[in-house]
Amino acid sequence: MKLLPVAPLLLLVLTTLEARPKPAALKCRTGPMDIVFVIDSSRSVRPFEFETMRRFMIDIIGNLDVGPNATRVGVIQYSSQVQNIFSLKTFFTREDMEKAINGIVPLAQGTMTGLAIQYTMNVAFTVQEGARPLHKKIPRIAIVVTDGRPQDRVTEVATQARDAGIEIYAVGIQRADMTSLRAMASLPLEEHVFLVESFELIQQFGKQFQDKLCAIDACADGRHGCEHQCVSARGSYSCRCRAGYYLNQDKRTCTMIDYCSFGNHSCQHECVSIPSGHRCRCHRGFTLQPDGRSCRATDLCNGVDHGCEFKCVTSEGSYHCVCPEGQQLQADGKGCSRCGAGHVDLVMVIDGSKSVRPQNFELVKQFVNRIVDLLEVSPQGTRVGLVQYSSRVRTEFPLNKYHSADEIKEAVMKVEYMEKGTMTGLALKHMVEHSFSELEGARPLSHNVPRIGLVFTDGRSQDDISEWARRAKESGIVMFAVGVGKAVEEELRAIASEPVEQHFSYSADFTTMTHLVENFKLNICPEEGRGETEIRSPCECEALVQFQTNTVAILQSLTERIAQMTARLEALEKQIALKK
Repeated sequence: MKLLPVAPLLLLVLTTLEARPKPAALKCRTGPMDIVFVIDSSRSVRPFEFETMRRFMIDIIGNLDVGPNATRVGVIQYSSQVQNIFSLKTFFTREDMEKAINGIVPLAQGTMTGLAIQYTMNVAFTVQEGARPLHKKIPRIAIVVTDGRPQDRVTEVATQARDAGIEIYAVGIQRADMTSLRAMASLPLEEHVFLVESFELIQQFGKQFQDKLCAIDACADGRHGCEHQCVSARGSYSCRCRAGYYLNQDKRTCTMIDYCSFGNHSCQHECVSIPSGHRCRCHRGFTLQPDGRSCRATDLCNGVDHGCEFKCVTSEGSYHCVCPEGQQLQADGKGCSRCGAGHVDLVMVIDGSKSVRPQNFELVKQFVNRIVDLLEVSPQGTRVGLVQYSSRVRTEFPLNKYHSADEIKEAVMKVEYMEKGTMTGLALKHMVEHSFSELEGARPLSHNVPRIGLVFTDGRSQDDISEWARRAKESGIVMFAVGVGKAVEEELRAIASEPVEQHFSYSADFTTMTHLVENFKLNICPEEGRGETEIRSPCECEALVQFQTNTVAILQSLTERIAQMTARLEALEKQIALKK
């Protein structure tokens, strides 16, 4: 159906209605406001269109209760510059304001809306220009009327204006950009963003807008005392509760409906009321079944983060931790025998390169904390430092930063992943020159406190490691190398101290590297009363066996690929010989 022929008639009717004498309108009686109109007078606004914008402002002002102690009004226009027509302190009668508005001469230049909002915030709404002080809590309202896309940025300055306590209404006409309007306006957007199809309709829209601006909202002052929702109606209000609650006798507070008290829940263990009805809950040690009512005993060791260092054992509705034979359970009920007799300075150097990936880096941090759990950390006992490396090296915390295992573990979990290259040699250099210096907390060599460096990597280094690996060991640092995934055995061996088999470990992937913790423990924990490093047979090292198995598989795969490439080369040589 085509409606275009009807449009002129509709506009004529609207114009006629506007031209009729109007009864005395009700003024805004919601309390005083400071209102500034920010009017677009760019060259895209034609003269007759600007006239409708004048009427828009005059009609709204005509329904305001203006005065020095009531509502104050200011008007600015903008294009490529901003011009103050009159400020909040200039006029206090509608007649003076209307005369000044009728005298506006459009600027007819660009559309710098952001500049206009900046002026509104920095000048128009200052106490010097007539705005009431913020502590009086008088609403500051800016009404931005524009017909086009801003030629400058509005998002940041509009945010600053809103944060400064200015409520912004964005009124777009005809060609206005909706994205820019939404960037300017206050929340909720559906109450502060308006798009009028044409200048001819802006006067009709002005009536709707003034109703929104002047609506009496008895809930707005915040003194209603409603616990959930306040509903305004005809200058009064009532309180309402959210679904699943009922209003108490005080007509303000709400209480959740106790659906379980109805007695029809059929829960095997417990019934729990919720706003939408009820749900069943099982006693500790039991799991709710798919029917939502019955319960079955569960294996708590699989269902909770038990924290047992060695093994978790489920009992009726509970669980407890146990340790391997020869080790005792610690006072926390979770850990087993620790390295209590020896004091060491331990620096862990972890790989933060891109190949590790964020989810695996979190596993690496958990691995580090499992090692910390083995140690008796204190200023006089074991000290721990942490270094992360990728294309650069960063000390996460030095040896003298933290004095308890809990502090260290908390700091480890806050470490942020670098995600770049793999400069293992640079990391070793940093460890030797800085991490084990007395400035960063290492105890003097004369104290005979063992210095232990643990290097964790998942791939081939992008720089040479041989020189600084050698210097580390020559300087008295006992070096451990831990490899995961695509770590290179040759590099791990170059880093590790002698005997090499005792000082490097390997895991096929990040999720299965927990066994490396026990291997590391057996090699760094001194025997009680002797202070010597325990010697563990390589044949007993599960990690080494896994490493060797994977290495054999990789070598076999490479051999097969080389054989395939050799066959292809021979075939190509035969083809070339035939062509000759």
